[in-house]
Amino acid sequence: MIAVEAISARIGAVEVLSDISFSVAPGALLAVLGANGAGKTSLLRSVSNLLPLSGGRVTYDRQDISGIAPHLLARKGLVHVPQGRQIVPTLSVLDNLLLGASHLSQNDPDMMRKNLEDEFTRFPVLRERQRIPGGSLSGGEQQMLAVSRALMMRPKVLMLDEPSLGLAPQVARAILRALRSLTEQGVAVILVEQIAIGALKIADNGLVLRNGQVALRGSATELLADRGLVESYLG
Repeated sequence: MIAVEAISARIGAVEVLSDISFSVAPGALLAVLGANGAGKTSLLRSVSNLLPLSGGRVTYDRQDISGIAPHLLARKGLVHVPQGRQIVPTLSVLDNLLLGASHLSQNDPDMMRKNLEDEFTRFPVLRERQRIPGGSLSGGEQQMLAVSRALMMRPKVLMLDEPSLGLAPQVARAILRALRSLTEQGVAVILVEQIAIGALKIADNGLVLRNGQVALRGSATELLADRGLVESYLG
């Protein structure tokens, strides 16, 4: 589905990623872990072409996607949920969701309505609060809205940057469970997380970054079996 092949990236003169490779198949979840500044956010930004590559390439459905604008990648099914939620606070919950499906609203209104119902089933609180401004939601509810807005696009690959950041543990666990359930529908998920153990418990494989390079990789089961080794790289 998606393959990252020896990519590197720079911000100014600073190399933030160096020679990173991995692939994620349909229905698999990859947890990307690391301390602050390890390169996790830069990795997602590079895959979605928000940060230009200085080397290597990314292929999606066996096609090189270098140079394709991020919004066009999203329409092709490669969807990136950045850190910080970035909902539109003045729009209602419903309108935020419809914004995610704007490319479907005219071409396939039936699919748009089905997507909406699916998201209300996934996170029932969004149905209850669909008429209020998104900015009035709690932090956890805003994160649910950000995830659901992305899912309104029916992604084939979903990338999320620390969706549990700042949330109560119970809410964070609910969001992680929802992400795991997506893999049962064939979605490939790349999850950047600071909560290493929680992420690995729902993942198939894990990747630990340090100073913009891969420090550890393996199955989630293998990494969970040696928590001390993993945590030694998390700072």
